[in-house]
Amino acid sequence: MSDIPRRAVTRTAKLASLPLGFAGRTALGLGKRTLGRPAEAVALEVQRRTAEQLFTVLGELKGGAMKVGQLLSIFEAGLPDELAAPFRASLTRLQEAAPPMPAATTHRVLAEGLGPDWRDRFASFDDRPAAAASIGQVHKAVWADGRTVAVKVQYPGAGAALMSDFNQISRLSRLINPLFPGVEAKPVIADLRRRLEKELDYTDEAAAQTAFHDAYAGDPDFAVPAVVAQSGNVLVTEWLDGTPLSRVIASGTKEERDRAGVLLFRFLLSGPSRCGLIHIDPHPGNFRLLADGRLGVMDFGGAARVSDELLWSLGRMVAIGTGGDPEEMVANAVEEGFLAPDADVDPEQFADLVVPHATPFTRETFQYTREWLRRETGRSLAMATDMRPGSLARQLRLPPQYLAVWRAMAGCGGVLCQLEAEGRFRDEALRWLPGFADGGPGGGSAPGDESAPQDDPDPEVEAAS
Repeated sequence: MSDIPRRAVTRTAKLASLPLGFAGRTALGLGKRTLGRPAEAVALEVQRRTAEQLFTVLGELKGGAMKVGQLLSIFEAGLPDELAAPFRASLTRLQEAAPPMPAATTHRVLAEGLGPDWRDRFASFDDRPAAAASIGQVHKAVWADGRTVAVKVQYPGAGAALMSDFNQISRLSRLINPLFPGVEAKPVIADLRRRLEKELDYTDEAAAQTAFHDAYAGDPDFAVPAVVAQSGNVLVTEWLDGTPLSRVIASGTKEERDRAGVLLFRFLLSGPSRCGLIHIDPHPGNFRLLADGRLGVMDFGGAARVSDELLWSLGRMVAIGTGGDPEEMVANAVEEGFLAPDADVDPEQFADLVVPHATPFTRETFQYTREWLRRETGRSLAMATDMRPGSLARQLRLPPQYLAVWRAMAGCGGVLCQLEAEGRFRDEALRWLPGFADGGPGGGSAPGDESAPQDDPDPEVEAAS
């Protein structure tokens, strides 16, 4: 693939340029501050330049670097537009310039996975890819029994390239920390590496997709394609027709957008209860609105396991956030690891940060809108960019055990705002989050034992296996 720097020395040089650039900008900022410029203005300038270089280099490299960029896209809504714009532009260029593998290379991967007689397993196979991604591409074909199927083929050498990237990316935590206050980059990158290793393993993805397919078989609201075959770096599943969620966002009727939004929310919340897993990549490209009104779901490479205890804790946090006592909110945040044990924060200020984000769960119906997201993001950002010693931003944390669930729900919220979906989201939380129904202020007890210690790197959410 000509647009991906293949040689390790090239990739290493590009990634190595990031810390050097950050050091230079920091020194420049210090110099300007000594000349009388306000510290806040200098910090924002360093942040802007760091974001531009980081996002551009990650976008150019694709592979593991692109995956980090995709993860950072969850945080992107919380950045000022002048910081987020370079990132959005690099991802757009990346998505528009994904050249396909040569047909001969595709055939070689198919032969390695399905055997030298792989063509005998298909009635027909289209050499033109129907879709391309960072680690593979999808072809449309007809299986020998007449079923239309999607054939996912992994790029040769993708695994080695991605892991090589991570050896470099793991050194970038000091770049990411200034961009996203409260996010500890090292555990985020470690979690992403675990997820990516699972995504590279099509055996694991097939197992997760089969679990979802079995759990939702015959469901009136959802369609999960069955796995037809899997071997090596090839995954064959049933083909799913329908209107891509991106098209529903762009031109769907209000009824279509509302239905798609409620179903997306329901699918993410119901997964842990129905099959113990959550789909953590709610990208519009992974969903289809079918002609019969069902939501079709694809790409289970990032599925993560969620324990009953973690699911209950999540519901309890949402319940407390809908109107609990500010002191209780702080105590719960410390207990769950969102604040350090020795945190010294103003409970009212903390409540001002948390409560507005729980608004969808306080009303009978709620409409997610871009305006609402911009308003709440801007208000949160004003607090998050206050980096004075002792400020709330400096004391916030993202506990490792919540990373997968947080990625899923943050991504879902972004898509719901793109859809401008309106619906009874509180009812969905009451149905699928046990802690929300009985774990609010003064509510019931969590199931099982107490939560795992916070120093466990991934105590309650683990990749599907």
